[in-house]
Amino acid sequence: MNAVRRLLAPLALLALLAAAVLHRPWLHARLEPLGGPAVSNGFDMAVAAAAWLAFAWAGSRALDLLATGNGRANGRPGGRPPPIPRLLSDLLRALLYVAALVAILAFVLEQPVTGLLATSGVMIAVLGFALRNMIADIFSGIALNIEHPYRIGDWIELAPGVSGRVDEINWRATRLITADGAALIVPNGIVAGSRFVNFSRPEPRFRAAIPILLDHDVPAARAKRVLLSALLCADGVLATPRPDVVIDSFSPNGVGYQARFWLDDYERLSAVRDAVATVILEHLGRAGIELARPKQELRTHRPAKPVPGALRRSLLRQLDLFAAFDEAEVAELGQAMRRHHIPAGGVAVRQGEAGESLFVIAEGVFDVTLDQGRHAVHLDRLRPGDLFGEMSLLTGQPRSASVVACTDAVVFELDKGHLDPVLRRRPELARQLAELMANRQLHNDAERDRLGRDGAGQSLAASQDLLARLRGFFKL
Repeated sequence: MNAVRRLLAPLALLALLAAAVLHRPWLHARLEPLGGPAVSNGFDMAVAAAAWLAFAWAGSRALDLLATGNGRANGRPGGRPPPIPRLLSDLLRALLYVAALVAILAFVLEQPVTGLLATSGVMIAVLGFALRNMIADIFSGIALNIEHPYRIGDWIELAPGVSGRVDEINWRATRLITADGAALIVPNGIVAGSRFVNFSRPEPRFRAAIPILLDHDVPAARAKRVLLSALLCADGVLATPRPDVVIDSFSPNGVGYQARFWLDDYERLSAVRDAVATVILEHLGRAGIELARPKQELRTHRPAKPVPGALRRSLLRQLDLFAAFDEAEVAELGQAMRRHHIPAGGVAVRQGEAGESLFVIAEGVFDVTLDQGRHAVHLDRLRPGDLFGEMSLLTGQPRSASVVACTDAVVFELDKGHLDPVLRRRPELARQLAELMANRQLHNDAERDRLGRDGAGQSLAASQDLLARLRGFFKL
């Protein structure tokens, strides 16, 4: 409907001029007595000139409708490209009006236009040489609008570190808005003549990577396990396609890894890269792995050899469950813990099975699932430093959920036989363990059923109940 309205005015004018041509004898009969043949001939020339201009006007409106896609905004994200690019339609409109003026001179005013065209050709050549860079930008803009390698709203990278969101494509240049909010004006000739990357096409999802250099003495399988677990725990990283870790290079300084991940919006790239890098450093620190150092670095002392059981003691010390234990007790428990390697997809504990131990995650990522008959419900994702199975260790109750490894993982197991001597020496630890576990159980229950609870009363009741069960299980 809007398209028809825009064509009404030029079509109405053409119809009026056509009616004037059809009724020329009648109009001449009325005009000649008033002004003579001069007025009559002037009327014919005016009608002819107006007809040429009206034709150019109608053609211009038709091109405008094609350029805007019958009312759709050019370059709107997700919209279809218009049949004729906007820049090309502007050029064609200008050519239509120039042709109409030449036709008026040649056919209405009966003036020779050969000399005018020759003179115009010379002037155009001179201007073209003087404005060759601008003209190249204009025709590059037309080519870009025809091919549509990018559109308004797309994120493109012209060179490493030079990227932005396309805000406008005009006759001469493309305007980008960088991630810092600054406007970047790039001539179309530079864009068309260089290689650039469009992160929004064919779909907004794309892959990014962070390089990490580790020492040669870190086994590749362990390095990949730790880095992959970090990627799975980072905010903003898409679960599908799955992130991965590959070896990228070797050098005297170490082994280069690429931690590759997918995200769905280039505007969030900096934030997601920051989250990934932060989690990678956290997981490497928990695993006791340092980034590689330049081998030309001169060390004044030999690095200390790792103390046996240091990783196990540090894992236990950072857990609230063992906050009341002294250093000797933590060292005793850490020395007694058993190391287990669980492959990706392996089940560490299964819902409903009997158990008398807990597990502390050293490397890898686990999913906690609850079997509800026909399907399993995902409850939580555990990462290095987390523990599971503590209720079975303290009370002997069956496993309340299944814990499945998302990646190759390493865990340390602490069972009842390891904790029993410590509790017999210090029975007061039982009460503190019961209080901590009561609060933890209330939190887990609230997460599962999303129901409000009266925390204080229930925590006290649960603490007393757990304490009684703990004393009975350990025969204190």
